[in-house]
Amino acid sequence: MFKLKFIKTQLILYLFCFAIFLSAKDKDIAFIGAALIAVIISAAFETIILYFKTKIFRITESSVITGLIVGFVLSSDNALWKFAAASALAIISKSLVRFKKRHIFNPAGFGIFLTLILFGASAQWRGTYIWYIVVPFGLYFVSKIRKIEIIIGYAIASFVLFGIQAISDKVAFWNIFGYFSYFYIFVMVIEPLTTPVRPIGKFLFGALTASLIFILTEAGVKFDAELFSLLVLNMAVPMLNKIPQKGGRM
Repeated sequence: MFKLKFIKTQLILYLFCFAIFLSAKDKDIAFIGAALIAVIISAAFETIILYFKTKIFRITESSVITGLIVGFVLSSDNALWKFAAASALAIISKSLVRFKKRHIFNPAGFGIFLTLILFGASAQWRGTYIWYIVVPFGLYFVSKIRKIEIIIGYAIASFVLFGIQAISDKVAFWNIFGYFSYFYIFVMVIEPLTTPVRPIGKFLFGALTASLIFILTEAGVKFDAELFSLLVLNMAVPMLNKIPQKGGRM
């Protein structure tokens, strides 16, 4: 159900408004068209799957969010069928790749990554470096879903690794902020259902994601290091959730 008081509805409104802003700023109407195709396919697939399970027609907020993310990440010069493919793969993954009745992978990340690898799509990550918009709204959403430990872990690991690199390369430490993909961090990495539930697990999830991205980037991999790292850490979530809390409780 779409209600403004719900965090998912607020995220949809934010992403939609941000998309309109970027489309006007870049004078690229194709971006909006591609994003709409992604949303329609994502919502349609989820609705069909849910109907077979519940016999009820319902458009979910999560499917709309998935489609919007696909629209933001894939380059608008891709063929429209690639946006459709990414959205369809994202939704299908939620039903097919599961552990203890929950989907494992970030849906949008899974669908986009497979589309990049299998169909040769290209990524653009629109608006990801516009920190003055993404970070304030991102911090709001992070606080609402209680995932701040992920951001802290990601930031510490990034500052340490890229800081050492900056010193080694004799460049300004502040250049580190130019390495961050803010849309990735504040929209995709913090996805509630595919990240740990305990504070220490959330911290390690963020730190390990950033560390793996650094390693893969330095290794010069040809695939998208950020999406791949996110999916790898998604698979580690069940183990991270088993780490005892302070006091030894599981």
